[in-house]
Amino acid sequence: MFPAENLRDWRGEKVIDPEDGKIGELEAVYVDTATDEPAFATVKVGMLGRTRLVFVPLAGATVTPKAVRVRYAKKLVGDAPHIDTDGELTAAEEPAVFAHYEIPYVTGAAGERRLARR
Repeated sequence: MFPAENLRDWRGEKVIDPEDGKIGELEAVYVDTATDEPAFATVKVGMLGRTRLVFVPLAGATVTPKAVRVRYAKKLVGDAPHIDTDGELTAAEEPAVFAHYEIPYVTGAAGERRLARR
């Protein structure tokens, strides 16, 4: 995995699926609060006036010269939980992001959130 600070340099770059299909543009990186490692990215999808930010896991993602390739198909990512382009992921919405990708969700020992935007 690559450090979060390096991935932030890719803000605005294409995010593609394993078949090189363009999903959208990288908007932000969310790190796992337990490890401070990149866990999810938000990807800007949609058409002008109807854009939203969808969440996609970064586990197994790779960086190409002009894109970030994720392990998930464009359709699955497009159907993922989303927020408005000026919105925030709430604590109540966080478990649904993990569940969409069938990733176990466990809060911290004191109920801390799992994701933090960097």
